[in-house]
Amino acid sequence: MKSRTFIDTATLYAQAGNGGNGCVSFRREKFIPKGGPDGGDGARGGHVILVADKNVSSLIGIFYAPHQRAEHGGPGKGKQLHGRNGKDNYVKIPCGTEVVDAETGETLADIVDDGEELLLASGGKGGRGNCHWKTSTHQAPREHTDGTEGQQRTVRLQLKIVADIGLVGFPNAGKSSILGKISDAHPKVGAYPFTTLNPIIGTLEFEDYSKLTVADIPGLIEGAHEGVGLGHAFLRHIERAAALVYVLDMAGVDGRTPHDDYENLREELEYHDPELMNKPSVVVANKMDLSEAESNRDEFFKKTGIETIAVSAVTGDGLTDLRNAIHSIGLAAGKGHVGFRERGT
Repeated sequence: MKSRTFIDTATLYAQAGNGGNGCVSFRREKFIPKGGPDGGDGARGGHVILVADKNVSSLIGIFYAPHQRAEHGGPGKGKQLHGRNGKDNYVKIPCGTEVVDAETGETLADIVDDGEELLLASGGKGGRGNCHWKTSTHQAPREHTDGTEGQQRTVRLQLKIVADIGLVGFPNAGKSSILGKISDAHPKVGAYPFTTLNPIIGTLEFEDYSKLTVADIPGLIEGAHEGVGLGHAFLRHIERAAALVYVLDMAGVDGRTPHDDYENLREELEYHDPELMNKPSVVVANKMDLSEAESNRDEFFKKTGIETIAVSAVTGDGLTDLRNAIHSIGLAAGKGHVGFRERGT
């Protein structure tokens, strides 16, 4: 079930404005009883335009108002006056929205940058007034053309969050608690599964004045790529992340083993998109304040050979190391695997 304030998929029905009709008119002024044709042209209809806005965080506005229309163009008038163009309808969407044609399945655009625009439905062309038909042998024309209809288009919008780092882990691993401690985010925290029902983004600021955005992806479980749990709905939000942080419950509070959690997480991500395996990553051993955590961490290292960053979201231990590691993989994103500190340091 989605949060009432976060919608990441929506269908949009766009209707551009019709073009205005051309005018049939003749000049009628004092001392000019038989003036020639002076009907003006109709105006174009308004366009429906998608525009990315960094201040929009979800598709909830379109979800509740899916029919977006633009204004019709005005008709031409006498004295060769051109009609008024229809007002364009600028529809704001979040940065990171993929636009897919609902009929053909074609991806029309992937709108990522703030202010980026997509002309979704073009307004109809205005008709021509009768002044265009005047000739030496046809001095009182009544011909004109009507404006054309505006374009209609139905598209599916799918938000893929734009974040530098993706925070992934099983429910109750402590992702939300960690994000709340190392960033400016204030996620909901609770001692039960699926506390987070939608992706949460936090910003980390470093001493060199650089910034990284970190997205807490709602808890994945085994079978997420097949629609089990919440993971299937939010796996796509990991795609844009430049690097990944795996958060493991190293104490095994829920009866799972950290090694199995790590392998299952990797498997679910690979099923969704094999390219995720090529992203630089770090592995976080959370809940190190609990009794079983240290021995489980040693066992994890023996089985995988992967060094972990020991932290406790409760006590705050190790969070500085984690921030430094996130800084490193953020800088090295796209350059392959990044090494960590040596074991025991």
